Amino acid sequence: MPINVLIVDDSAVVRQVLVSQLDGVSGIRVIGTASDPIFARRKMEQQWPDVIVLDIEMPRMDGITFLKQLMAERPTPVVICSTLTERGAETTMQAMAAGAVEIITKPKAGLKQFLQDSRSQMVEAIKAASVARLSHSKVSTKASAAQPQPKLSADSILPKTQAGKLFATTDRVVAIGTSTGGTQALEQVLTRLPVDAPGIIVVQHMPAQFTRAFAERLDSVCRIKVKEAQNNDRVMPGQALIAPGGLHMMLRRSGAQYRVEVRDGPVVSRHKPSVDVLFRSVAGAAGPNALGIIMTGMGDDGARGLLEMHQAGASTLGQNEASCVVYGMPKEAFKLGGVEREVDLLDIPQLIVQSTKA
Repeated sequence: MPINVLIVDDSAVVRQVLVSQLDGVSGIRVIGTASDPIFARRKMEQQWPDVIVLDIEMPRMDGITFLKQLMAERPTPVVICSTLTERGAETTMQAMAAGAVEIITKPKAGLKQFLQDSRSQMVEAIKAASVARLSHSKVSTKASAAQPQPKLSADSILPKTQAGKLFATTDRVVAIGTSTGGTQALEQVLTRLPVDAPGIIVVQHMPAQFTRAFAERLDSVCRIKVKEAQNNDRVMPGQALIAPGGLHMMLRRSGAQYRVEVRDGPVVSRHKPSVDVLFRSVAGAAGPNALGIIMTGMGDDGARGLLEMHQAGASTLGQNEASCVVYGMPKEAFKLGGVEREVDLLDIPQLIVQSTKA
């Protein structure tokens, strides 16, 4: 059975281009379009979609209000299609907090060409959203992710970790990798940490224009400090560094300290930043002084890197299927043997705190 998609956007150009791009894609069927949530409601009364592609700024009712109503009444996977502006980033973060599971960014200029060029991104986002679990609701699991062309591994960024001895220290590093559903999951984890929590470094798959707003939002609700990472930032207790969208983040040892290196490079495991790149760097720089955690997300980014961390002596955790929005990345890491223990999302904060005593 195909994934039934409803497109809600006040731009006729966007609706037309998205329909043309999705028509003919195996496993996806556009069942309708609407210029605003009011019209969308009427169409949904006739046939409920499996996934909604939703704009934020629309007449009569904005996308965030519609999303909140939807999640309260009948949780349905939503892919946000938002304009690349600073204000747009902030409102999109509100949408993610309200329950949206994926983001597609669109520019104000060159919109039609952009949408045509980003067809594969839209298809992947819709397929990822279709298998998401939302608020304990049973959501369609009819489609699996597409299997695109061969992908680069972390080898394209840094060499494999060499076996060797890294002396244990009291300076612990927690590395977290996540994707679909990760914005909500990270908030659940980070808001529960005390001010003296160990230093945390995070890769969340997210477009470049949104990671700063995401970090700022988390910082406003957490006791620890949360910021978008900059090159050479020190990893310190009581702070979480979020990898900038569009750049890779790696851990480096600098004497008795840990710092992050943030730089450009090729897409790895179909992502930039890549969890595999972060985890491999942690394996090499911290070894047994680290805790690796892989959480909800589509695909397998981070699975190989977590295995390298495990082989280097680090403790490793995987979010369990029951608490994942999408049990993809943790599942692949578990299958490879990189996960020592699968745990519920709400158990992760306490395990992070306990890691300082390991």
